[in-house]
Amino acid sequence: SEEWKRIRRDVIIRDLGCDLGVPGFEINGRVLVHHMNPVTVKDISDRSSFLLDPNYLITISHNTHNAIHYGDVSYLDNIKPITRTAHDTCPWKR
Repeated sequence: SEEWKRIRRDVIIRDLGCDLGVPGFEINGRVLVHHMNPVTVKDISDRSSFLLDPNYLITISHNTHNAIHYGDVSYLDNIKPITRTAHDTCPWKR
């Protein structure tokens, strides 16, 4: 629907096109907008309010989508652990 397209665009802009909305993890390729709450057929037929609420939506990559739904974390094999040093207090720095 046009309403979904608008909400989807707004979520991607809000999340800066980054995987799980985390800066520095820009998505190169297909961008998905994921419902953080499980969606049922009843939610769709009843047009539950959370379906189009940006507070319950997040931008994710195709790989992250597969990890969430199917437990497929094979793409993590290419991510090498960060070498840590004494007094390094920023574990997320690369």
